[in-house]
Amino acid sequence: MHEHAIMNDLMRKIDEVARSEGARRVTQLKVRLGALAHMTPEHFLAHFEDAARGTVAEGAQVNVEQGADIYSRDALDVLLESIDVER
Repeated sequence: MHEHAIMNDLMRKIDEVARSEGARRVTQLKVRLGALAHMTPEHFLAHFEDAARGTVAEGAQVNVEQGADIYSRDALDVLLESIDVER
């Protein structure tokens, strides 16, 4: 359930950016997983693929970085760091 909520929030953010940019599709994303986000990059990518199916982000290249600082203020978060779109 936790992953589902994370993916819904991320897809909402991606959709907002794509819409504001007038994008036809999202081509690339950079995501940072906090050190305490309880997801590995592989686990994240599997959930992302399911969440993106049928959206403007389907088929996007996703670069995932795993944070290491457990004391970071973002240690529990999944952060959308950048997004590239095609208009």
